[in-house]
Amino acid sequence: MSLIYAIDIAGTFVFTISGALAASDKKHHHDIFSVFFTGFITAIGGGTIRDVTLGAYPVAWISDINYLLAVFAGVFFTLIFRRYIIRLSRTLSLFDTIGMAIYVVLGVQKSIAFEVNLLAVILGMISGIFGGVIRDTLLNEIPLIFRKEMYATPCLLGSALFVVLHLLQVEEQLNFILSVLFIFAFRLLATKYSWSLPKLNFRESS
Repeated sequence: MSLIYAIDIAGTFVFTISGALAASDKKHHHDIFSVFFTGFITAIGGGTIRDVTLGAYPVAWISDINYLLAVFAGVFFTLIFRRYIIRLSRTLSLFDTIGMAIYVVLGVQKSIAFEVNLLAVILGMISGIFGGVIRDTLLNEIPLIFRKEMYATPCLLGSALFVVLHLLQVEEQLNFILSVLFIFAFRLLATKYSWSLPKLNFRESS
């Protein structure tokens, strides 16, 4: 098992926790099936869209049962240790950020393998954020991408960083680690200090 493959499985596990935590929140009152489904769709949503766009069939979670096992493990971990996880992090941001950073870089990496270097930046971002977008939509929440703080921007810049370092022939695993850390740190700082892009006002001034 390669390091990057192990990180991929770990990312699936962590993103599942993010989705399962959201669905098991008291205000939603979901049953165990909806908790599992929300965790599942959060974990595989972005990667599935990426694979379909690339024409990479069968998509990763269909061709490798370890992804589904990671989803099951993430759901049961959340159900058993939910109280302790919430004490560790009162919001979903920690698990969401970890999973997002990993999935962005994995998405860029896979896209480059399909020789789409420029599109890889966009597909990396899609891999990282669309699971969360689908999760929030299912739970009738405003997706993080539409909220004030930066969410997609760290993904886009992290994707671009990976592509640039790849073109500079930086060793693959080092590139992977540097890009993940960049996205993770950028996102945490953006949340802590409420960084946001300038707002556009399309309303006509009266």
